Order: sequence, then structure tokens, then C-alpha cells
Amino acid sequence: MRTKTNSRAAAARLWTIQGVLAVLFLFAGSIKWMMPIQVLEAQSHLPGAFVRFIGVCEILGALGLVLPGLLRTRVDLTPLAATGLVLVMTGATTITIESGQILPALLPFALGLLTSFVVFGRWPSAPVVQEERRPVLNRAT
Repeated sequence: MRTKTNSRAAAARLWTIQGVLAVLFLFAGSIKWMMPIQVLEAQSHLPGAFVRFIGVCEILGALGLVLPGLLRTRVDLTPLAATGLVLVMTGATTITIESGQILPALLPFALGLLTSFVVFGRWPSAPVVQEERRPVLNRAT
């Protein structure tokens, strides 16, 4: 059974994780957004426009992690933003491993795991539907 203290502690943990992730993704995305495309292409074997697109996704995902909860509107968008960031981190982990860099792949993997905690922590539970109970007819035997 969940108590108020446990649910408050869980909410505080989720908000802390969301805040840290939002800052990290906002920083990473803004770096990718502000750098010239030539520099992005030199640092990665991916096209510069694609890296810039990933940066935009990271910025929007960071905003989606915190703004719906802070503004108390459309809070259903937070788990969707987190899901998008999990997909971005899955791609980053895969590309890093494919390039032969196992140890650097741990960072996007860890960020993806933390973001998946936000997905499951903020995903709305399915409503519980109670069956309509019909009285059992008494049969005379």
C-alpha cells in the first residue's frame, strides 16, 4: 500500500531526475544547435543537418520534461517527451557502440535509463474498470 510519504518521495525523485535530465538535454541540444554545421560534420560521421535535428529534438524533449508539470497543463506530454528522448539515447548508444567505442556508450545508455524511469513514473495508469455485479438469484432447491 502506498502512503502519502512514499508518493511524495517518489514525486520528488521524479522531479529531481526530470530537472537534471532537462538541464543536460537542453545543454547538449543547444550546443548542437549553435555550432556551425561544418564543425558538427567534422566531429561526427553523421550529416551535420541530422545532428542539428537531433539537437532540436533534445531541446524540445528537455522542455517537454518540465514545462507541462510546471504549467500544470497537458501533463500527458511529459512521458511522450521522455519516450522521444529514450529513442534519441538508444540511437546515440547504438551509433557509439558501432563506431567501436564501448566505454563512451555508457553515458547515453545511462541517460536513456534515467529517462525511461521518467516515462514509467509519469505514464498515466490505465483506469480501473469495475464490473457490474448482478445479484445472484436464489434458487429454491
